[in-house]
Amino acid sequence: MCAVRMHEDELDIDVSVVGRLIAGQFPRWAGLPLWRLESSGTENAMFRLGADKVVRLPRHPRAVEAITHELRWLPRLGPALPVAAPEALGQGEPGDGFPWPWSVYGWLDGRNPVPGALEEPALLAEDLAAYVTALRRVDASKGPPGYRGVPLASRDAFLREALAQLADRVDTAAVTRVWEEALRAPEHTGPPVWAHGDLMAGNLLVEGGRLSAVIDYGTVGVGDPAVDLIGAWCLLPSAARGVFRAAVGAGEAEWARARGWALSIAVIALPYYWDTNPPVAANSRYVIGEIAAETA
Repeated sequence: MCAVRMHEDELDIDVSVVGRLIAGQFPRWAGLPLWRLESSGTENAMFRLGADKVVRLPRHPRAVEAITHELRWLPRLGPALPVAAPEALGQGEPGDGFPWPWSVYGWLDGRNPVPGALEEPALLAEDLAAYVTALRRVDASKGPPGYRGVPLASRDAFLREALAQLADRVDTAAVTRVWEEALRAPEHTGPPVWAHGDLMAGNLLVEGGRLSAVIDYGTVGVGDPAVDLIGAWCLLPSAARGVFRAAVGAGEAEWARARGWALSIAVIALPYYWDTNPPVAANSRYVIGEIAAETA
């Protein structure tokens, strides 16, 4: 559980804070049991409310916009998807000492898949591909620019800065080689399409080894869809990557950009969360190792 402070400007959010917010703004739910959930999430604090609700509050100022962004676009996207998406039950306002918007969602059953220990990796690869494909088919003509739907080169300075901090912790020469190969891949030239933008294991729910829900749409938007293929390295074992790639129809350039996205997300996160969020740091090391093994 990551209830520890991960960001310098992070608020301390506990059950008493959330209880006051619920009582003041949603009094019909004030008597329900409330407890903090174990989560490796970095942007929001999560609290279970009764048997069928979850409260989600931004931890720091940079996470606030994602709350309103998600509430705006989920009603449009959710009905088009093959698995469940969060359903907003209430939008909270600042109050009782909490300065930002927050939200209440319906509870979604399932658990986060564990990279390297999947029950049905090939079937999960097919499910993830079906989700990505369905999202790409939604009309993107009026969609907002994706947080990660931009050219991969926009990550270059951030990756190299993070890599300098990891000189004695990862094989920086190997990472640099793979990264520079990804940068040489042709950019996306097709029309912008929808992408979730953060299809990490922590934002996926599975039941019986199959994908049952995708959560956290704070980064959803339109642009280069390659970022939604990061699950090939962040989640799937090597034997299932080909299943996933074939199902989404990714060509060489898109696959190379996707590998670069997976690598950049892992490398940039690793020094930042090395001490404050061990699950995120461990997943970053896993991703870097998977990519290194694939490209050795």
